[in-house]
Amino acid sequence: MSNLPVVKNSLQSYLIQINQFPLLTQEEEFQLAVTYRKYNDLKSAQKLITSNLRFVVKVAFEYKSYGVKLLDLVQEGNIGLMMAVKKFDPYKGYRFISYAIWWIRAYIQNFIIKSWSLVKIGTTQAQKKLFYKIGKVRKVLESEGDSEKKYELLAKNLDVAKSDIIEMEQRMSSRDFSLDAPFDEDHELTHLDLLQENSLNQEEALVREEEKEIREREVVNAMKRLNEKEVYVIKNRIMADSPLTLQEIGNHLKLSRERVRQIESEALKKLKKEISPNIYAEA
Repeated sequence: MSNLPVVKNSLQSYLIQINQFPLLTQEEEFQLAVTYRKYNDLKSAQKLITSNLRFVVKVAFEYKSYGVKLLDLVQEGNIGLMMAVKKFDPYKGYRFISYAIWWIRAYIQNFIIKSWSLVKIGTTQAQKKLFYKIGKVRKVLESEGDSEKKYELLAKNLDVAKSDIIEMEQRMSSRDFSLDAPFDEDHELTHLDLLQENSLNQEEALVREEEKEIREREVVNAMKRLNEKEVYVIKNRIMADSPLTLQEIGNHLKLSRERVRQIESEALKKLKKEISPNIYAEA
């Protein structure tokens, strides 16, 4: 496959290269596909690829309005074409390009979605369908205004939810940009310069850490004033990430729910007396 035309900077020169390869008849195409399938003959595969490169360019042109470099789309489509050669079954009776076109489109579309935004813009089949039809959707909406009836009609015709159309239109209306991109005409200010720093500085972080250590010591000392049942209730009702219910604690201690609630209330009162007011308020 090393002798395949290379997609470089000039689309015109690339087109000149690929137009030198003649189209294949159905019989020639069948024979090459069979030879490759039986003997893994790379020359046959290469001839199948080169004779169909012009179709990749044709498909790539259909997606030129998405703001992605056309040569990049051609390159991705070529990968899809190569994959089609590997998967093609000549014995099923249809032409190779009829099969390959789906692989070409799939690779181009996936590349556009990945290039469009760092945030995944099309994760479901409905979203992907809308991504590639949003241009037609906008034309319909602009023709008679963004009315609710228009959204409902489009949703019905495309077999998607109305909310999906609205969401995709909003997401498609903007693109990612670099935080280092200039914000003003003099290029002295960037978007990064305008971001607010909300994290704590070193002094504030140190104070917070010291307060946390003091609070933990206060709690440990206060817990020593509780009896065994009170400690169990506080640890499993107040301090646990997934607190137990009064009933669950009651079952463990063989007490009623009401008695567990009373123990909890009494234990909290004891802790409040032992822990300094400021620390307790923060806890």
